[in-house]
Amino acid sequence: MKKTIYTTIFFIGFLFNFLCAQPIAALTEKLLLNDSIISSAHLGISIYETESSKYLYNYNADKFFIPASTAKLFTLYSGMKYLSDSLVGLYYNIHNDTVFILPSGDPTLLHPNFTLHPVIDFLKKVHYPIVFIDNKNEVTPYARGWIIDDEKESYMPERNVFPIFGNLLAIIWEKKKHFKEGDFNYDSVSANTQLPYFSLTKKTNESISENYYNRIPATNHFEMTVNNKSNRFTQEIPFETFGFNTTLFILQQQLKKPIIVQQKNNLNVKDFIPIFSQPSDSLFRTTMHQSDNFFAEQILLMSSNNVLGFMNEEKIIDKLLNDDFKDMPQKARWVDGSGLSRYNLFTPQDFIYLLNKMQTEFGVDKLKSILPTGGEGTLKNYYLNDCNYLFAKTGSMSNNIALSGIMTTQNNKHLIFSVMLNNYQGSSKIVRKLIENYLHNLRINY
Repeated sequence: MKKTIYTTIFFIGFLFNFLCAQPIAALTEKLLLNDSIISSAHLGISIYETESSKYLYNYNADKFFIPASTAKLFTLYSGMKYLSDSLVGLYYNIHNDTVFILPSGDPTLLHPNFTLHPVIDFLKKVHYPIVFIDNKNEVTPYARGWIIDDEKESYMPERNVFPIFGNLLAIIWEKKKHFKEGDFNYDSVSANTQLPYFSLTKKTNESISENYYNRIPATNHFEMTVNNKSNRFTQEIPFETFGFNTTLFILQQQLKKPIIVQQKNNLNVKDFIPIFSQPSDSLFRTTMHQSDNFFAEQILLMSSNNVLGFMNEEKIIDKLLNDDFKDMPQKARWVDGSGLSRYNLFTPQDFIYLLNKMQTEFGVDKLKSILPTGGEGTLKNYYLNDCNYLFAKTGSMSNNIALSGIMTTQNNKHLIFSVMLNNYQGSSKIVRKLIENYLHNLRINY
């Protein structure tokens, strides 16, 4: 009798999945697979219903794809689980009339997105000598697979244990009213050009269409090339951190007091008092809405610091994959926190697993408060008709687009979805619109 009941239940479940998959398969073929751009590329899709805990549709869902910035969802999980409600901006200990400070990896120090900076307020009030403890964190400026040619781009600042100003130099240049060849000025530079070994030189090239800045690698020597056709030019460009030394250099200028460096290993962070800087959710939300690579990298470093006692991105990723994500459908190749690396490889089912795990552990409302919906952040120009019904993280790099998130359908079904497209040739705008139309129809019709 029991065997008959189990067989009946299994058959009903199988029939349910089969009947649901048919219209979604037809929708996929009509709106995606028949398009010439998508049909010549590699497409993976997974659709999962949370109420029934069933996959409704899978297409190449167990195959590996380059995730681009959707990899930030895995970084978000590490931050939501291993960082407290408020970010630790710095650790300190006062001993023998000396203030010893430890870095936390917090990326918000003097970042223009944040108005309050408790770490700076604390250090300004300190009347004792300040000693910075170098406890030999293992942080490399760039991850494996990052394109070194992009080191001058604002989306790829160096990661480090003690960032400041988002590790970006913001320059505003304005042409003088009575301009003469060789006569120029820049009226604003972040940190008042308080960078070690800073220099800025200007070149004129009237044949170029756009002005641009460049930085000589491994230095803080910047070159500006202008075409003299515009009166104002602004740009952010990563500066050389020299590990933590650039931050210490800037802080000494701002505080007008020296900071001594001491090397110590095997410190117990419990002996130090934390200074909290910003609500963690404010960092998570900005990371997701702006797809901020730098914030994502530092979230992973801060998670490592809290879990392992030191900052090492490779080791915290190994810990997450082997412990927190040990039952992931397909074990991913995960190498950085931002998704900048083309070495990253995940499957659509991996993202279904992750988002389902996040909903279970943190709650769907919490997830919705962090991810952008239609008309917000990286979805600003998309999913306007699905606002407050669809929440997702985008991923894009040349020839690759991905989108993973959650949605509530018109029939009040709760779905998790992942769409990954690699190696397409054609307009990224057209591809985004095709995926938008597909998911919108899925929401309306299911």
